[in-house]
Amino acid sequence: MYDIVTGPLAWLSFLIFFIGILVRSILYIRGLDWKLDRVTYTRNVSYGIKGAVKSIFFWLMPFGSQSWRNNPGFTVLVFTFHIGLLVTPVFLLGHNILLQERWGVGFFTISETTADILTIAVLVSALFLLLRRAALPEVRILTTPYDVLLLCISILPFLTGFLAHHQVSSYNFWLIAHIISGEIWLIAVPFTKLSHIILFFMSRAQLGMDFGIKRGGMKGGGITW
Repeated sequence: MYDIVTGPLAWLSFLIFFIGILVRSILYIRGLDWKLDRVTYTRNVSYGIKGAVKSIFFWLMPFGSQSWRNNPGFTVLVFTFHIGLLVTPVFLLGHNILLQERWGVGFFTISETTADILTIAVLVSALFLLLRRAALPEVRILTTPYDVLLLCISILPFLTGFLAHHQVSSYNFWLIAHIISGEIWLIAVPFTKLSHIILFFMSRAQLGMDFGIKRGGMKGGGITW
């Protein structure tokens, strides 16, 4: 079973992930209204690029945008959650050993203690994000079982990996569950809201260009992101 999930299933998952992300990106670009935007976007490229970079930068910085500053508690949860989601799987020692064995590549690694802290931070922040959806009427009305499912898909690799690493009950069971849950996440990304891992940058760039060119950016005035 281990050979199957780390071999053919892993290749299939990564193939679906990368091809799916590429397709979603192309569809996003093709979906833009070029007739509406072509004049200003093509003739004011420097303003557009500057606006796109600023938009992405300020939204990637904790409290960098006005929206982040208006919701400090939510901001802390979101950044804690996403930092853990990114750093832990990419720089985990076990993952890099596997990458080195299978594909001959690897990154620098974090300590097991750091990985545990980040994993717990992801799980705790996910719990509070879920409670926030239940507690706040303006968020609860927009929440569907689909949103809860996506959150579960995102945290299952962390929960199962944590249980496997600390050998809670059957190590082999949790290891296989960890690998399969990670592959489910990879496959789900192109077909769900999880595609925001790439579409976030594209949408922020588009909005940044719009504000940088058509909504005061060319006048030199300050724009509150």
